[in-house]
Amino acid sequence: MEELSYSFHLSNDKNKTIKAKQEALNSLSKTTSKNNNAIQNIKHLGKVNHHNLRQYDNKTELITTIKGSQDIIKDVKDLDTIKVDGEYIIQVENRLNEGVKDENTRYYGTEDLKGLNKKEQELLSDIIQLLKEKIVDDKSKEVYHSYRYLYHFLQSMETAKELKYMLAYISKSMGFIDANEYAFNEDRQFVFESIMFSAMTLYNNGSASKGKIAETHKRFVQEIEHKKEEVLGRTQELNTAKVQALRELGYTEINTNNAKEVLDKIAEIQSRKV
Repeated sequence: MEELSYSFHLSNDKNKTIKAKQEALNSLSKTTSKNNNAIQNIKHLGKVNHHNLRQYDNKTELITTIKGSQDIIKDVKDLDTIKVDGEYIIQVENRLNEGVKDENTRYYGTEDLKGLNKKEQELLSDIIQLLKEKIVDDKSKEVYHSYRYLYHFLQSMETAKELKYMLAYISKSMGFIDANEYAFNEDRQFVFESIMFSAMTLYNNGSASKGKIAETHKRFVQEIEHKKEEVLGRTQELNTAKVQALRELGYTEINTNNAKEVLDKIAEIQSRKV
């Protein structure tokens, strides 16, 4: 018992969170020194069952015991009898995999995870957990808008193919992956990353002409407004064609019974203008 130098209580060490691991990557020591409320000595061990099994809030169903019983004092005494062989390792691995599955199911439900393999489930779980940590820890509008924009970013990836190159650039520049990793089209990704690096260098150095920057941003705004006008024009054109189609077919509205017929008529009306 006196030789127990570390804790098996893994759920309350803030240095183990996804957020802390990210912070560690950017520190010189590659570590963090956040609060560690895990068990440190035998004195703490006697109170573990109450906390680990959530007896304080009657939510024991949220606890998964990977190995052992519900009496940690007995389990610690039994450590000397454990033979760590291949069979034991496989048993623990199986329980860990079950735990990951149970944790992911708790977040999304069984139906939401159909068709996802283990790595995909873990990735989805990590993303959701990180977002939750960020939003819970910081209630500012800046954090809210940051993740609102991230949501828009993800929605746009199907139509703006270069966005995935931007994600790869960030992963490389922050040290998460190797600088020479190319998961997508290597030539296009190489060009994009080079241009992105030049742009970020110019931004960070603050050496760009304010006049040129203002002019560039003006063109940026104009392009966005032009796209909005095109969308609005297209919407108005469709509304006009819809009204004409309903009139020609003798209907007053689109419903489930006439939707295909009306849409076909709209296509026909638009083709007349070509």
